[in-house]
Amino acid sequence: MITEKELTRAQEAFAALREAISGVIVGQDRVVEIALWTLLSGGHLLVEGVPGLGKTLLVRTLAHALGLSFSRIQFTPDLMPADILGTNVFSEDSGAFRFVPGPIFANMVLADEVNRATPKTQAALLEAMQERQVTVGGETHRLPEPFAVLATQNPIEMEGTYPLPEAQVDRFLFKAEVAFPDEGELVEIVRRNTEGGGIVLPDPVMGPEDVLLARRVVGAFPVPEPLMEYAARLVLATHPGHPAAPPKAKKYVQYGASPRGALALVFGAKARAFLAGRYHVSVEDIRDVAEPALIHRIILNFRAEAEGVTVKEIIGEVMRTVPPP
Repeated sequence: MITEKELTRAQEAFAALREAISGVIVGQDRVVEIALWTLLSGGHLLVEGVPGLGKTLLVRTLAHALGLSFSRIQFTPDLMPADILGTNVFSEDSGAFRFVPGPIFANMVLADEVNRATPKTQAALLEAMQERQVTVGGETHRLPEPFAVLATQNPIEMEGTYPLPEAQVDRFLFKAEVAFPDEGELVEIVRRNTEGGGIVLPDPVMGPEDVLLARRVVGAFPVPEPLMEYAARLVLATHPGHPAAPPKAKKYVQYGASPRGALALVFGAKARAFLAGRYHVSVEDIRDVAEPALIHRIILNFRAEAEGVTVKEIIGEVMRTVPPP
């Protein structure tokens, strides 16, 4: 049971967090909001955008403002699973092997350019992301809490990359696309980086215990049965073989969203209501989180690629044709 005091404390902490982030990150309000949904939901985030748009800076800023341990892993073709997870090293002093943790053992892990590593190395993240643990040499090691993976990838550079398998992409609760800044934002970015010594990361305004409290608060938000049914209908409508699928989904979709898509809709709706200062979840909450929750979970067929149809168009038609409660 969540008390009024705990609710107030959690909302005040996240209000301070947003203010701290805005002091460093210019614009990108939507990406910041999706990152906060991810954090509040206990999930992981896939961030896509061309180089130089501040993806890495956003994650570093978030970790600093939260007072969390932060680790950055630069994914390259020669990166090995042990470089991420850690390895057993023989100790001459004790005459036995001891485990040396890898960079995955942090509260917030930035998997930078995750699609540059080989599938074997990419798969090393799966157990950590799903089970919050790492198994090396038959021994299991728990990861710190809170724990979140924020992975970045460049959508326009495909040479020397290994696209994430669909099953692995599905492990990310949300996907955020970083847009190019407008003129005013670009001027402000230049100003902040070239004046007064450059970018200064914020002091912590929260701690790990505040994040865990906020997660408990958001988890306790009630979601009416009709809204859960609405989330389920939206996901089912992305499947071309389902009777409720709109014409575009039937024509252009190869595989629809997984059950994790419905979970992302509900988790995100709760987090959105919390950040808006409300104590109840609305239809608009679910509709607003639909794109980042589903965009990486719908796989189009060759016909869609040939005719230039996008996943966003499919989601838009699903939202128009599935009636809300």
